[in-house]
Amino acid sequence: MSIRDTSAQDRPLAASAGRMPRRRLIAIGAAVAIAAAGIGVVAAWRAGGQSISAERVRIAEVTRGDLVRDLSAEGRVISANSPTLYTIAAGTVTLSVVAGDAVKRGQALATIDSPELRSRLAQEESTLASLEAEADRAELDAELTRANARKTLDQATIDRLAAQRDLERNQRAFEGGAVAQIDVARAQDALKKADLGLAAARQEHALQGRGAGLDTRNKRLQAERQRSVVAELQRQVDALTLRAPFDGQVGQLMIAQRANVAANAPVLSVVDLSVFEVEIKVPESFARDLGIGIPAEVSGNTGTFAAAISAVSPEVVNGEVAARLRFTGKQPPALRQNQRLSARIVLDTRRNVLMVERGPFVDQGGGNSAYVMDGAIAVKRAVRTGVSSLAAVEIVDGAKSGDRIVVSGSDQFGDAERIRISGE
Repeated sequence: MSIRDTSAQDRPLAASAGRMPRRRLIAIGAAVAIAAAGIGVVAAWRAGGQSISAERVRIAEVTRGDLVRDLSAEGRVISANSPTLYTIAAGTVTLSVVAGDAVKRGQALATIDSPELRSRLAQEESTLASLEAEADRAELDAELTRANARKTLDQATIDRLAAQRDLERNQRAFEGGAVAQIDVARAQDALKKADLGLAAARQEHALQGRGAGLDTRNKRLQAERQRSVVAELQRQVDALTLRAPFDGQVGQLMIAQRANVAANAPVLSVVDLSVFEVEIKVPESFARDLGIGIPAEVSGNTGTFAAAISAVSPEVVNGEVAARLRFTGKQPPALRQNQRLSARIVLDTRRNVLMVERGPFVDQGGGNSAYVMDGAIAVKRAVRTGVSSLAAVEIVDGAKSGDRIVVSGSDQFGDAERIRISGE
């Protein structure tokens, strides 16, 4: 007995005109996928052959508004007056205070024991006393010289007067026939001799007075010079005691008690607690915009206080420039050295300008180009940027309000003119 199969039951069915076979559907779907991939490849090729994920870039929209150019920085409170006191001479230092002590103006802070300087002062004082004595002696000698010259002048005056009288007596006697003509001639010669002696005495008196005055003046000048030397040494000896230049607080001690130090060595610093400044550091790109007198605001736990830039460092350190702010009005209470405060400097305000979020694109394109979005394609376009703040940059030309610019991540594009941004 054989088993019959189902071949007698099978019969072919005619293909339905409105239904497509499954294999054809698969083939058509594969063709569509291939065509779509080809279109994507062509689009990518037209976009420059690259595609960058939107997650790797930052895109910002160009808007119109007020651009406030300001700086925000953390500041450090420093004393506007914090001098360091130095030794005037080598010696042993005895400290009278410790770090942190409150001091008053003129209070002794440290004393330097310098036997050498004190010995020099004593020697110079002795020399001064000797020169002053010589000056007094020169003045006395000048008086004696003038007195002798005056005596000689007076004697010559009397001799001339006597010669004049003798001549008059001889003339009267000659007229009366009592004396001879020769006696009158001798009297006339004596008068002329007396006149010459009087003139010489007068000249000598003047010269002796001038000479004596010059000697006295020279001795006095030597004494004055020595007095200046003694005054300077006395100043140095007085400076051996270091005193507080103002009311304040002892800052740092640079030496130990009873230490032997050289001349001009730092001993300690004194901090003026009544005048403080705030030191800030700003990026190098803003250094040219800073100037003395530009207003600022300093904020702390006790409120906001007006200030102004008082100094700007001429050098750049680690890409930053140091500046100092000085309070223009009331100073915040209870400030402490090295306390941290927030500072804000308003440089400029531009009204109704096109601006976009600030990003690395400004430096990468030199401010002359940027990638502007055209749909999903970033197109390199020539733009011109203006001033910038910490948060935004002004767009002068090359973009309009509503445009979207790649502000960060464009360094991945190389020199491509068009880049596809996938995920946009």
